[in-house]
Amino acid sequence: MAVFVAHYRSPDAASERARGLFEFESSARLGSKANAHDARVRMLELYGADALSWNVTSIEHKKAGRAQDASDGQLELDFREPVPDAPRKRRRSTKRGVL
Repeated sequence: MAVFVAHYRSPDAASERARGLFEFESSARLGSKANAHDARVRMLELYGADALSWNVTSIEHKKAGRAQDASDGQLELDFREPVPDAPRKRRRSTKRGVL
């Protein structure tokens, strides 16, 4: 079975807004109804009755590496030195032969 990451969101009119992501396993293809059903069932298992009105907004394959584990809507700071800009090319004149 493949591991997927599903993003969920509560309705805009909800008194307490919820937004986040969770992992689930499914043997269905990405984008199929069975895959969306597996995501919905897993969301209800994790969050219970609170998640009845929530919607699964997107589903994607889980990416390998540390970046996916820490990306729960939180931005990461990058303390590396900025990359210098490339030197600009000198603009050539299009008026050739004119005095």
